[in-house]
Amino acid sequence: MASNHSQKVEAIADHADVDNDSSHVNAKSIVLSNEAKVEQANAHSLINPKKEITFTVGTNDIAEAAHQIADQKAAAAKAAEEQAAAEKAAAEQAAAEQAAAEKAQQEAQQAAQNAAAASAASAASASSSAATTASTEATTNKGTFKLSFYDPSVLGSGLGYGGVAANLSVFPKGTRLKITLSDGTVWYRTVNDTGSFAAGNPNQLDVAMPNSQIPSAGVLTATVEVVG
Repeated sequence: MASNHSQKVEAIADHADVDNDSSHVNAKSIVLSNEAKVEQANAHSLINPKKEITFTVGTNDIAEAAHQIADQKAAAAKAAEEQAAAEKAAAEQAAAEQAAAEKAQQEAQQAAQNAAAASAASAASASSSAATTASTEATTNKGTFKLSFYDPSVLGSGLGYGGVAANLSVFPKGTRLKITLSDGTVWYRTVNDTGSFAAGNPNQLDVAMPNSQIPSAGVLTATVEVVG
């Protein structure tokens, strides 16, 4: 820069009047002065270079904002993951509690069924025991009797089918009889009636029975015992 400027000034001075020495000297002085100023300016630039604005990655506002956004996204993702894990754990716990409740209900129902079955078995056992007791209770054998049959409803009687008509001198009313047929069939009847036949047939019983169940033979024989 200083060399070009001085060349231009020297050229101007050369074209000036050669006789005018003072003008030539002045031109030379201007050139030298200008060159000194340029060199001084260059030296100042080297000593105090111009400061440039720079952005250091990670320290300026834009980078810091980007870091904050990234941190927020990471925190949100972590929170969502933790919430999902908590919801999964809660669902699993609820399912386990429901399964336990259903199991407890099933066990309670099974216990109730077992108790009902045990009660029924106990009742059946008691009934069987009572029947056995009744069948083995003390009896007095009265021998073999003829059996005839009648339907009280046909005769207009309301005594029902649990009774038997007998000679009251042999079996008073209210006597409980055990009647055993030849084939092993056992009937229990209570004397609650008598008949005209009974006066001449003390060894015959007239058993109350629906017409549909009366044996076709009409008259049977059986062993008769007094119960109790």
